Amino acid sequence: MKSPSPTTPHSRKPRMPPPGFTEISVLRANARRDVENGAITPSYDADREVVLGLLNQALATEWVCVLRYYRHAFMASGMLADAVKPEFLEHAQQELAHAHRIAERIVQLGGEPDLNPDTLTARSHAEYHEGNDLREMVREDLVAERIAIDSYREMINFVGDRDTTTKRILEDILAQEEEHANEFADLLNGWIGE
Repeated sequence: MKSPSPTTPHSRKPRMPPPGFTEISVLRANARRDVENGAITPSYDADREVVLGLLNQALATEWVCVLRYYRHAFMASGMLADAVKPEFLEHAQQELAHAHRIAERIVQLGGEPDLNPDTLTARSHAEYHEGNDLREMVREDLVAERIAIDSYREMINFVGDRDTTTKRILEDILAQEEEHANEFADLLNGWIGE
């Protein structure tokens, strides 16, 4: 049996990429073209302006939820308040983390996070209901989480595989919103007193 002849990297013929893949020389040329666009390359298939609009709506929704959760934490009173206040505070922090991720993605896509407080509630999918008592606060937070779940699902379906990074961020946030909804549903189902 003959041993293979030694080859040097320079003596090999460049292989053609598999079907569906871009040739290396084209990848390199594309990367140099419009370099000021940062992460947005020619392979970005989504309608960037629409995605930025959706993300800014999601950003407004998260901020409205942060503010509502903080109000609920401060205003919670009654027999179960000590048990529920930490939930409100934890959810406020998680919603704030969602807002940070969304704002960062908006910037990566070449947009600007819209944090104008004058229009925040108008752009938010969720409403800012204060609630008159602890049970109503929990119920309003559950309603807001259910709104967020449906709106994130719609965004994920819209973005699809045209923007996999945004899709992954939205999927992560959706999973946490579903956890929040389950926690509040459990609280309501087991409610005693008040």
